[in-house]
Amino acid sequence: MAAHFGRLRKGAATTAVAAAAVAALSASQAPGVTTDDLGRQAAGAQPSAGASTGGEGGGATGDSPYYTDLPPLKSPNPSPSASPTTGTPVSVGEAEAGIPGTVLDAYKKAEAELRASKPGCNLPWQLLAAIGKVESGQARGGRVDASGTTYSPILGPKLDGNGFALIADTDNGAYDGDPAYDRAVGPMQFIPSTWEWAGRDGNGDGKKDPNNVYDAALAAGHYLCRFDRDLSVQSQMNAAILNYNNSTAYLNTVLSWLEYYRKGTHEVPDGTGTLPSHSSDNDSGANPSPSAPATSTPSAPSTPSAPSTSKPGTPKPGSGGSTSPSPPPSPPSSSTPTPPTPTQTVDHLEDANTGKLTATAGGAFDAKVAVRAESKANKAVAKVRVRFTIIGDTDATFSGGESVATVVTGSTGTATAPALVAGEKTGDFTVRATVVGRILGGLDYTATVAPRPADTLTRTSDTALTCVPGGEFADQVEVKATYKGAVAGKVAATATLIKSADDVTENDKGPYFKDADGKVIRTLTDLTTDADGVLKLPKLYADDTAGTFLLRINTTGGAALTVELTVAAAAS
Repeated sequence: MAAHFGRLRKGAATTAVAAAAVAALSASQAPGVTTDDLGRQAAGAQPSAGASTGGEGGGATGDSPYYTDLPPLKSPNPSPSASPTTGTPVSVGEAEAGIPGTVLDAYKKAEAELRASKPGCNLPWQLLAAIGKVESGQARGGRVDASGTTYSPILGPKLDGNGFALIADTDNGAYDGDPAYDRAVGPMQFIPSTWEWAGRDGNGDGKKDPNNVYDAALAAGHYLCRFDRDLSVQSQMNAAILNYNNSTAYLNTVLSWLEYYRKGTHEVPDGTGTLPSHSSDNDSGANPSPSAPATSTPSAPSTPSAPSTSKPGTPKPGSGGSTSPSPPPSPPSSSTPTPPTPTQTVDHLEDANTGKLTATAGGAFDAKVAVRAESKANKAVAKVRVRFTIIGDTDATFSGGESVATVVTGSTGTATAPALVAGEKTGDFTVRATVVGRILGGLDYTATVAPRPADTLTRTSDTALTCVPGGEFADQVEVKATYKGAVAGKVAATATLIKSADDVTENDKGPYFKDADGKVIRTLTDLTTDADGVLKLPKLYADDTAGTFLLRINTTGGAALTVELTVAAAAS
């Protein structure tokens, strides 16, 4: 694992290690912010515009402690392929580039929601990942259940003014369990007074829980996007980050992780993420986060590490989650191992009687994709998140308009994807089912979108279609398509001037159409009926050949109509 660097101590700049850390900080320094040779904000330097919001004091976190570990100096090496479950470029060789599956899913879902509700914000999910890394080590390495809620609360130290900000209790302990002072709460470390108005329901369970990574990630996204910010503008992104935690060192650390994640990440099983070990309130780095899961064996349950005893009675860093409401660490070796999470027990996915996935363009699929999560013993596993992803050249979506949907398995271990809705593109595409938080083979389902059909074509007029040699037909051919008696709109059609009723090959004489360049053509393709099922063909012309000619119109679904055209000299 690459080396980590904590907050630099005074005088450490003379060492090679400190120099490398300062270089990393300087590389991602916000424009317009001045630092000294230790990466601290220099005297007289001002925070970026918009960093202060008036009545909110220390922003989202109350300026609580955060992890100061920097990413490896060597960037992740993206492979040519992408993760089969998330589509994210895979990074090779760096454990720090791994993000637990459920946590990564929460960041991407928040980005998608903000893309729809606040498109001008341009929030990248990698920014949420960077903040989640420095605030909680990606929810303690992904120790979350199927709904995204942490197995134990992540709480910061008491904000009692003793080395931290002074924030008296604002929530009667409802969020942080402390009736005297506030504490930062959850994977994104919101203080209760901020969560009260900024909280969101990101997983659709009807609750706004700061200890739920879906709720917290969405809330953080909205918090960063306030004041009509455009995060694609660096100065506005800097202001948003400083507003979250008003510290130049914090800004530097977040920007370092943002740049690192943008160069490539990969999904790792829940509970196996790499944890930071250095906090902004403990320069020595001797206060590692509790509940650090093992990373060497993805399927093995994690075991909490022993708490630090270097500062008795001092709360641990806010992002580590170490206050009294949290469960005590497990005793060494002699204790019973932590039981595996439901996600860790999943061995494979099985089909759960998914029907044939076919639909006509613009219609709904009759069948839904359904899978069952099973253990090695082929027993159903409940409370597991299954991600369904639409893959391929298609405009089909799930009923909510998204191309990705995440569903939690029920008591029978079954997860059913939302209904599929076909778009206008016809052909085959794939729906892939994978387990969130595990690197397992998924299940692929082929879905087919067929063209809209019509079974009957009729002319909308009974006027005879006649023309003199070398002239043009006064009336244009117009037909109406129906299917089982109902209007057949947006149905594909072709029109061809044929040789005879028995020979439907294209005629080489007689009436013709003109293309955009005025050239003679006798076959029209890519025709489509309108919403009322009506198709009006372009104007017809006649060459010098007299006689009776035939126009054949065909649609998908088997409808066909032959129209008679007469070319004759005008009566004297």
